[in-house]
Formats: sequence, structure tokens, C-alpha cells
Amino acid sequence: MNLASSTGLAFTHRTIVDAHFRACEPTYLNLLEHSGLRPGWHVLDAGCGAGNFLPHLVSTVGPDGKVSAVDLAEEHVTAVAASYPVEVRQGSVLALPYDDDTFDAVWCANTTQYLDDRDLATALAEFARVVRPGGIVAVKDLDAHLITARPGDPFLFTDYFRAAAEVPGYARQLLRSRDLYRHLRRAGLVDVRQRTVLIEHHAPLSAAAREFYPAACAQFAPKALELGLSAQWQRYLDPDADDHPLNGPDGYICEGNVLAVGRVPGASPTVPTTG
Repeated sequence: MNLASSTGLAFTHRTIVDAHFRACEPTYLNLLEHSGLRPGWHVLDAGCGAGNFLPHLVSTVGPDGKVSAVDLAEEHVTAVAASYPVEVRQGSVLALPYDDDTFDAVWCANTTQYLDDRDLATALAEFARVVRPGGIVAVKDLDAHLITARPGDPFLFTDYFRAAAEVPGYARQLLRSRDLYRHLRRAGLVDVRQRTVLIEHHAPLSAAAREFYPAACAQFAPKALELGLSAQWQRYLDPDADDHPLNGPDGYICEGNVLAVGRVPGASPTVPTTG
């Protein structure tokens, strides 16, 4: 089991995505606040998942703004349509089903990790295409460089990602987030800025953190053992085990998150085009 949605992509099933959002919600919302989205704007949530960010986007743009959403998974689109007052479509970030200059901004959270470099370039080009001149593209994603857990070997996760990233794929893409600013620049965006934050969870873990992190670690542990890495990964196989590092009184886990924001060249970004 890789906790995939109908898209087949690992870690995209609603259960794991929702748990991750709840575990990291304060930091996620702080990054949203720093994205530059403004009241009165029409914003696209590109790769909206089951819609965790949507009520916060709606609040950000206010009553004079508008939020639209798009996701690849049919079940996510169905869930969003049933739960949120936004226009939602099924589609790919590689070929957005919208006309040029439709939006004042694109918000894309925890989605670029599923794209290789070529697809990332395509997605960023699509974001820039559907955003008006002067509008912004804001991309948030996880930075696996900063994942570590205690008690135990402080390099356990570092060694895993180093080994797993030797071949193209998901692990390598989880290590790319600190380079997002370069990819935004290559896509032709200007005034690019980026910030990276650390999200920490200390024992006793919150209910949301307990729901997400042991289950996520259990997905990495078999692969780590297949790669011949430390036997300490055995302790991560069973999320409910008494000797699981995160279940003890000294349990600790952290991750990084990156927000990269760029502006589409052209008109001033200070005046929204939608009412």
C-alpha cells in the first residue's frame, strides 16, 4: 500500500493528505498568509486535493474575490464540489482547462513533488499562462532535506533520501523544493522570492501528528530496508508498536516546507482584475 488516490500517485489518498494538513496546519496557513494573495482576486488552487486550503483561500480573497480549483483525481473533485462553494474541475496541472489570463494568482500546494523536472517546467508554464500579467504564482511544497526523527540515528532519513534519490522519482523530487526559486525564474517569472520553514512535532505528538507521521514512516521503512540501510528502520514498520520512536516519551519528528512566489511579467500586481 502506498496511500495512493485514483491517480496512482503515492501519498495522495485523502486520508493521508488530510492528516498531513491537520498536523501542519498552523505553518501551512502562515505560508499562505505570506503568499501575496489579495482580497478581490480570482485565485486558482492547482492540485487542490480534497480541498483543505479552499476555505482559507476563500477567506483570503474575501467576498469580492473568487476561488476556483482543479485536481487530477476524480474523487477529490467530487468531494470538493460537495463541500465547498467554489468552481472545481477535473484536470491536470500539465494542461490546465482554463483560458489565458483567467486568474490573478495560482496557489499550488504539495503538488510539485509528484512532477519530474520536465513536468514541473510544463506546470509552471501553465500557471504563468492562466495568470494575468502582474499576477502571482505561489508554490508550496515539502523539503525532505529537513526530515529527521528522534530518538535514533540523526542521519537515518538523510541516508534514506540520499540513497533513494540516486534514481529519478519521488524521493529525488522531495529533495528539489529548495530549488523551486530557480525553476520559477526559468519559467519566466520575476520578483521571485522564497522562504523555508521547519515544522517540529515533540512528544506527546498531537492526534493529527500521530495519525500522519508513523503511517508515513511505515511507507518509507520497507524501501529503506530493501536498500540495505540501517536496521533501525525496523522500528518504523509498525506505526502502533510500543518501541516505535515516535510513540515514546522522547519522540520527535520534523520536516521542512518551502514557499516560492513569482510574478508574471507585465502590469502592476497591485490592482485586481476581478470583482
